[in-house]
Amino acid sequence: MKIKVVAKNYFKPEKSEDFIDLCRKLVEETLKEEGCIEYGLYQNSERSDILSMIEEWEDEHSLKKHFESGHFKEIVPLVVDFLEKEAEVDKYSNKIL
Repeated sequence: MKIKVVAKNYFKPEKSEDFIDLCRKLVEETLKEEGCIEYGLYQNSERSDILSMIEEWEDEHSLKKHFESGHFKEIVPLVVDFLEKEAEVDKYSNKIL
């Protein structure tokens, strides 16, 4: 079953370039992972201080492997320093319509 993830990040405005630079490496490496269908950073249309990672994975196993990857473990702790508050992460697996 495919999994979609939306990780909503509220970053410090003065740290936007640093945040995006770290995310660039994360996106590049993650797109190479087996089971990754989509992985990209999107800016909120109404609030420029919100950037969301929108992801799609083949299955739960692929997502778990992503969380265990070296680049995820290296980059995500660094990204946290640029956030105003904790990221909101929502995971979806059941398509209704």
